[in-house]
Amino acid sequence: MIGTVLIGSAPAFADNKIGGGAQAPDPSTDAHGDSDGKGTVSATAGAVVFDRSKNGSGQSAGPVASATNWTPPACYYAPKYTPEQLEKTLEPIWAAESTGYQWDAEQRDKYVKGNPYKDFNKEKSGEGYWWDSYVTTGREGDPGALDCKEDIFWVDTNDDPPADIPQAITPEVLAQLAYAEIRVPSTEVDLAPENATKVNLPTWAWLDGAKFKPVSVTASVPLLGVQATTTAEPVSVEIDPGTADAEIYPASGVCEIENGAIGEPYAQGKADETPPCGVKYLRSSGDGSYQLKATVTWKIHWTGTGVDGEQNLPDGAFGGEQDVVVQEIQAVNR
Repeated sequence: MIGTVLIGSAPAFADNKIGGGAQAPDPSTDAHGDSDGKGTVSATAGAVVFDRSKNGSGQSAGPVASATNWTPPACYYAPKYTPEQLEKTLEPIWAAESTGYQWDAEQRDKYVKGNPYKDFNKEKSGEGYWWDSYVTTGREGDPGALDCKEDIFWVDTNDDPPADIPQAITPEVLAQLAYAEIRVPSTEVDLAPENATKVNLPTWAWLDGAKFKPVSVTASVPLLGVQATTTAEPVSVEIDPGTADAEIYPASGVCEIENGAIGEPYAQGKADETPPCGVKYLRSSGDGSYQLKATVTWKIHWTGTGVDGEQNLPDGAFGGEQDVVVQEIQAVNR
């Protein structure tokens, strides 16, 4: 059941208004959340508010790509109208007769004449809202944006939306919408040697622990008192040296997180050791460079209103390329 609860650490709420009260958004406009001036708290269309204050940031940050074919929903259902607002929305459409007599008659029968709703459900004013579809911001041209084809439907306050409408807002759907808002740092690994390496010299690779740390986004619907926080944590980095003339450490190319770190920074005295994460180039890059690609896998999970423990979402990945110059070892003539 979706209950009306108080959220102890809730983000700044959108100015959501239905019928003049501080509730859901006016259907003629998108909701816009209060902001601290840094863009960390904002609202998408409708009643969903995102708190991005613990998200990744910076020009190089980017979204994670799901490791499976799953993608966050391109549309969803949420409260949009009071009974009076639905009347003001539909009556002009019917009066224009632009949608055809049959459709208008079916709609009037459904929302006015008691099959199943009477007079836009005005007898339940203040006891619930009409829910309608929204397109997820940034997914307007996505074919999935057309998946929300249900007619406008009523949900009583404190009741769950119909179970047979999978895109209706629940904590899980909020977690999925927050997944799409996750931003992680560009994947550039630290290397030693830093500027140029040598043929047959092991090059150490590691992730900057201060930069690669968990990030999270919270999505909430203040009107319903529900929220979900989706968190992404780095768990491994896969190294692609950019050439077949190289050996990778470990041989799988995947450096797993150990003791809270991925890879190990090079330190003096380790020149003869094999790096736990790195690469050894077997051929010079000549006058150019190799494009080393590093892809970080992020484990993603969520928690939300009325949900016990962490729930998993598909892992995400985000990669980047960097130039690596490989030089021949110069022979010294004595």
